[in-house]
Amino acid sequence: MTERNRDAASISFEAVGKAFAKPGGGTVHALEDVSLRVEPGSITGIIGRSGAGKSTLLRMVNGLERPTSGRVLLGAHDVGTARGRALRDIRRDVGMIFQHFNLLASRTVAGNIAMPLEIAGVAKSEITARVAELVERVGLSQQANRYPAELSGGQKQRVGIARALATKPKVLLSDEATSALDPETTQTVLSLLKDINRDLGLTVLLITHEMAVVRDIASHVAVIDGGRIVEHGPTHDVFIAPKHATTRSFLSGVTGVKLPAFVKSRLQNTPSEGGEEVIRVTFFGQHATDPMLAKLTGELGIEVNILAGAVEEIGSHPFGNLLVSLPAARGEEARRYLQDHNLNTEVLGYVG
Repeated sequence: MTERNRDAASISFEAVGKAFAKPGGGTVHALEDVSLRVEPGSITGIIGRSGAGKSTLLRMVNGLERPTSGRVLLGAHDVGTARGRALRDIRRDVGMIFQHFNLLASRTVAGNIAMPLEIAGVAKSEITARVAELVERVGLSQQANRYPAELSGGQKQRVGIARALATKPKVLLSDEATSALDPETTQTVLSLLKDINRDLGLTVLLITHEMAVVRDIASHVAVIDGGRIVEHGPTHDVFIAPKHATTRSFLSGVTGVKLPAFVKSRLQNTPSEGGEEVIRVTFFGQHATDPMLAKLTGELGIEVNILAGAVEEIGSHPFGNLLVSLPAARGEEARRYLQDHNLNTEVLGYVG
């Protein structure tokens, strides 16, 4: 399928706030002063814990929620003020993938995919051709006449993706689309989304609570905490040098960057005589596979104990995190050596 959708649209959140009235009185502020631009054609992940405000933010892009303050722009269109036909046109430009699929049990795969086109009043012949293209794109040509009850979780999500693409949107929203799937199926769905982004040029905005999903698919990431964006930027840059405690907490859940419990329980804020300094060493780009710790020991005679670590890939960039301990008395010397060789270091604490 070589057809390319219409030009991707940017998404801009400009000083967005959202307040909800409490049933018993008072107000809950779900979002406060959120400013973020999602570049056209990018895959941007918004990561946050439950209740952080990420779902509310996502629902503003297609007008399911309206901001209490600020603006949400899809391209040049103000979503929050759109009504009637203008809002319907915006929603045609926005496809939505849901966590729990939201398929109609009484409709076949083809019937579920056709539904947005039927609602839009598209001719039957065009619907038939479009559905055939979409089931092929998501790898479900053999299942076109099956019902949701006959499908696996991954197949159901593929139907959801095809349905979201039916109206040839400019933007694809993903609401925790992989959180109900097993790890292997998650990878196939993420791979499909990357292919769609590449082939069709769509802007993809996804929300998740899993940093591994951001690592595997997103070109950009925004971290939301307590209704505010606390950090954002290219995924590679954020992984290399996380600035906010919430970001570092999420990164600690990615394989290879979590302190072993026996070390974490002994961690102190100040060094003790003869103790060890615990540091995170971040490798990236061409330095990700360099044997710098071996060189540190060989050239400076500083013994290094590796506590945890891994080398992975962020986009097309190698990326590694190592948690190590070394003599606290030589910590500054070691960190200066590593930084002189273009590696990032962060002191996590000290153990006796």
